Amino acid sequence: MKKSNFVALLMGTISGVLFALGMCMALLPEWNAFWEGVIFGGIGMILGAITVLVWCKMENKKMPKMSGKILFRIIYSVLAVLILGTGMCLCLVWEMFVWGTLVGLLGIVMLIALIPMIKGIK
Repeated sequence: MKKSNFVALLMGTISGVLFALGMCMALLPEWNAFWEGVIFGGIGMILGAITVLVWCKMENKKMPKMSGKILFRIIYSVLAVLILGTGMCLCLVWEMFVWGTLVGLLGIVMLIALIPMIKGIK
C-alpha cells in the first residue's frame, strides 16, 4: 500500500467516525447533545474535504472537475448510504427486522454497485 493511500485511509476513517458520531449525538434525543453533535459532524465533514486535498497533493493530481457523471455518482452514493441507514433504523429503532434487513441489503447492493460504476468492468 502506498503511503498516500494509507494516509487517505486513516484520515477518511477518522473523518467518517467523527461525522457518524456527530450525527448520532445530534439525532438521538436520549443523548441530549444536539449542538455538540453538530460540531462533531461539521468537523468530520471538514476533515473529509481535507482528506481529499491531502490525497491529491500526495499523488500530484488535480482535483477532479465537476461533471454530470461525477454529480450523478455523488447523488447515487448519498442515496445508497441513506437507504442502508434506513434499513438499520428499521431494525434497531422500530424493531421491524424483516423490512429493515431487506432495505439494508438493498443499500448494501447499491453501494457494491458503485465499484463497477466507478472502476468499470474489464
